[in-house]
Amino acid sequence: MRSRASSVRSFADAALAALLLAAPALAAPPRFYVMGDGALALTNAHTDARASVRYRKPDDTYDPAALTTLRRAFRSQGDESEGRLSLRLVEVLSHLQKLAGGKPLVITSGYRSPAYNEVIRDQGARAAAGSLHTDGLAADVAFPRPALRGLWLKLRALDCCGAGYYRADGFLHVDVGRPRFWEPATSRVEENLSAGNARLFARTEYDRYLVGEPIEVALHAMTVPPVRVKRDARIGTTRVELAGDGDCLEVPASGATVRVVVAPLVERAALALDTCEPRPERTPTSVETNPFDVVRPRPGK
Repeated sequence: MRSRASSVRSFADAALAALLLAAPALAAPPRFYVMGDGALALTNAHTDARASVRYRKPDDTYDPAALTTLRRAFRSQGDESEGRLSLRLVEVLSHLQKLAGGKPLVITSGYRSPAYNEVIRDQGARAAAGSLHTDGLAADVAFPRPALRGLWLKLRALDCCGAGYYRADGFLHVDVGRPRFWEPATSRVEENLSAGNARLFARTEYDRYLVGEPIEVALHAMTVPPVRVKRDARIGTTRVELAGDGDCLEVPASGATVRVVVAPLVERAALALDTCEPRPERTPTSVETNPFDVVRPRPGK
């Protein structure tokens, strides 16, 4: 019998594949506000897996085979399991690689399976219970110590991501959760701030969509599943509906998605989701996504 986590991952992979296949016909615009040059080279410091790929094509669509290669190189350190890898994180890492001079990035921690994340927490590691590594949204990247602070400041200035500065250990933590920054003394990892879904947030896979294109929205940092969300939602001041039946939809696990049925033309607007009662523990009454655009196809496409 397949586990819930496997089912969620399969659904997410199928949704991503559908979007990738649909993108050429839709003549999609550049997908993100922060993008690299379409290439990424990395080495996994623990598994010695390597990848050097051009993941984005000249028409701004994505190469599924290249993304598979990256995902394999990004696999979990402790049990070498393979999980999701966010396209948004791929783009940010490509941009960071360019900022750092173009050499392959050394990943000291990429995807972590939830089981491995709990193992290292039990061993006293500074790892969050709702770590974004377990959703494929985070990476720890090693750099020479003299370069660390300058790169951290550049990453912070993008206002796109989570940026952690760990000079003593020689790495930057990079994630595509809410924009924020910290150093070890201010990380507050030991306080387990994600407990009870307290830091639940929503994230669209892209920053730009075409009118009529499905918008998949994932819930992350879910430590007490499931969470139910109302079908009625808002993009800016416009009411929209989520696909499904009933007044509330169940999101079974962190990283699982809901879909917006029809989205209006918008510029830098966020989707607001209300959660349904009964809410587990510290689950917020509403969550918002990152701002995104819904645009018309580019001229000439």
